[in-house]
Amino acid sequence: MIDTDGFRPNVAIVIMKEDKQVFWAQRASQDGWQFPQGGMRTDETPVEAMYRELHEETGLQAEHVELLGQTPGWLRYRLPRRYQRQHHKPLCIGQKQVWFLLRMLTDDSAFSLDVDDSPEFLEYRWVDFWYPVDNVIAFKRRVYRRALTLLEPMAMRPEGAG
Repeated sequence: MIDTDGFRPNVAIVIMKEDKQVFWAQRASQDGWQFPQGGMRTDETPVEAMYRELHEETGLQAEHVELLGQTPGWLRYRLPRRYQRQHHKPLCIGQKQVWFLLRMLTDDSAFSLDVDDSPEFLEYRWVDFWYPVDNVIAFKRRVYRRALTLLEPMAMRPEGAG
């Protein structure tokens, strides 16, 4: 599903532990690292898409996390031309995302990166809240900074205040 401006609706997920470290995962198809994210289906809300993607990419279920908040509206990023599939119609020039902040309520044993037949991630680690801004692929850095800036106040709330 691509909107009339050429952006694909998508959700992005920041999973955070009590110590404010965030889940950072290595993509299976490339050597890059990123937060879990994925496209929305036409029949689902952003929250429904987030929980579906959360399970598909990490194995986590709703009971393993607490939803602390989400970004208001869509955050957009453009794909560099070399990543655009020029022969697909309609042309997707980028993604528009709703970002979600989740607090992890269990330990790492709940993760399963191979729930899906084609796993999205090879491995993961916990990193400082701001680490991803400087370590994600360059064309996503601006949207990562914007999203984390909007989510940071939610991350500072006491546990159970989400």
